[in-house]
Amino acid sequence: MAKAASKSRVPVPSTAERRPALAGGDFSARGVRIVVLEPYQRISLRAPAASVAALSKALGLTLPQKPKTSALSGARAALWLGPDEWLVVDKAGDLLADCAKAGVLHSAVDISHRNMAIAVAGFGAEAALSAGCPQDLSLPIFPVGACSRTVLGKVEIVLLRTAENAFRVECWRSFSDYVFTFLSEAARDAVV
Repeated sequence: MAKAASKSRVPVPSTAERRPALAGGDFSARGVRIVVLEPYQRISLRAPAASVAALSKALGLTLPQKPKTSALSGARAALWLGPDEWLVVDKAGDLLADCAKAGVLHSAVDISHRNMAIAVAGFGAEAALSAGCPQDLSLPIFPVGACSRTVLGKVEIVLLRTAENAFRVECWRSFSDYVFTFLSEAARDAVV
């Protein structure tokens, strides 16, 4: 009787490693630089008006109450998405724990694994974004600190103007390659 040949095994890592989508992505053309940002913690926060003050205190920034507005405290930002909805991002810290300390009615869901961000900067940034975003992004209409949920090409994004010639584009990780490629092509064709 012949012995069965032993199968060689490939070592399997004991822990999974999260790799950021498009890590290190960087593109420049015609006064536009497009850079994939490092991973941030993100939550989708929903809360009634009665909970806003306590959540603001717990998060260390005042949750914006008006359309197209945002609030910033250090590396933490809250973007108004609707009358009772915000996207809260932070480079460090524990957003869920901070919300839990508020002790008021709210829903906070960690979406760090779902979203990623791309910075679009330079004197041609507005033109590159306008190639696929139907919203008026001119400075008087969409000033520094303005944010909104909108579309870029065929993808839903959250857009934040971080400076006169700089934007942060939040998109789903699964659409990040499309968004980065769209912006890169638009930057090549940007008329500034």
